[in-house]
Amino acid sequence: MAAYSFPKSERLFKRNSIQELFTKGSSFYLYPFKVLILKNDEFAVCHQVLFSVSKRNFKRAVDRNLIKRRMREAYRLNKVQLPESPKLQMAYIYTPKEILDFHTIQEKLKESIKRLQQYA
Repeated sequence: MAAYSFPKSERLFKRNSIQELFTKGSSFYLYPFKVLILKNDEFAVCHQVLFSVSKRNFKRAVDRNLIKRRMREAYRLNKVQLPESPKLQMAYIYTPKEILDFHTIQEKLKESIKRLQQYA
């Protein structure tokens, strides 16, 4: 069951790491996400991921948190499909102006993970 957990070590939260990801990382767009990717250093233990929802598109924090919860859950259930190495730093930025249902978010996240396999 440990494969389906989402511990803090898998979350990208350090300011310097996030800044490096946004400046040096490559990206692609796959509706409803803009995905930024950067290969992590060779000492990294696991993949790290960040989820972001724009305050410009969703004024209410309740809506932003709902979308982020759905994105995190979809990632948690499908992260086993990611390649073992190299370890990646990823940022999923939610771009639509409407709230999509969990099934749609999960299917699109699966597609993005398949696309991430080419970075291995």
